[in-house]
Amino acid sequence: MDIRRIGQNLFGEWFRLGRVFPPDVLDAVMQGVADGERRHRGELRVAIESRLPAMAVAQGLTARDRAAMLFAHLRVWDTDDNCGVLLYVLLAEHRIEIVADRGIVNRVAQDEWDAIAAHMREAFAAGRFRDGLLTGVEEAGELLATHFPGDGTPRENQLPDRPLVL
Repeated sequence: MDIRRIGQNLFGEWFRLGRVFPPDVLDAVMQGVADGERRHRGELRVAIESRLPAMAVAQGLTARDRAAMLFAHLRVWDTDDNCGVLLYVLLAEHRIEIVADRGIVNRVAQDEWDAIAAHMREAFAAGRFRDGLLTGVEEAGELLATHFPGDGTPRENQLPDRPLVL
């Protein structure tokens, strides 16, 4: 049992969710996702969670596990070309997880996703939550445009562009 993680989820900064990601930030992220998806065939979904239930943490649930659960639950895997990406932020633990579908995993190295998460973490640590989240969306969009470029034709938006706040 990880007492530190339980404490973070019970008493950490999770209550600041509405202050660090207010509606104007969510609107900007939504626009960033939409702009990026005009340049590539991928689908980016952003999920921001304030905290995990203490009992789930005590039972071993990690941020990566939760991101994988949301990837499935939100059907990020169910996209054309299997090129969905979930960008998950767990505020209480200051964790960022990026989960990519099987069509992307074969083309994009994990260290490229890790670099995006590191850039976001740096901005978050400096209190620049808006910049950090927008940087993650922009860099993920650039990576998708490199490996899954669009052909210029309009296409159906398969996942909501607005961040999901949990």
